[in-house]
Amino acid sequence: QVQLVESGGGLVQAGGSLRLSCAASGRTLRMYTMAWFRQAPGKEREFVIAITWSGGITTYADSVKGRFTISRDNAKNTVYLQMNSLKPEDTAVYVCAATNRYTLSTRSYQYDYWGQGTQVTVSS
Repeated sequence: QVQLVESGGGLVQAGGSLRLSCAASGRTLRMYTMAWFRQAPGKEREFVIAITWSGGITTYADSVKGRFTISRDNAKNTVYLQMNSLKPEDTAVYVCAATNRYTLSTRSYQYDYWGQGTQVTVSS
């Protein structure tokens, strides 16, 4: 009933920037929290950043503090991830997730809807 589609991934040099987008469609009412996770080969899925419907509350992983910013445009049912000062360690498939649970969670199991992901590769 809900579909999430990511875009904006690509190849960038260390220190560069990318902006990812996640567009939600379907029955998106009460989509309280939207988030980004990432997964690199050989690693488990890792929480990156999340935002509530109002945009007033966010949470983020320590590894991206000061570098990544999340925002959302509710009129467009879209969430954005601005990624600055990218490092090779940021290389991963970035996946958008959403839930209509009234929570701001860093755990995968709290999210009900997932996109297919977009590849971000940061070269040295």
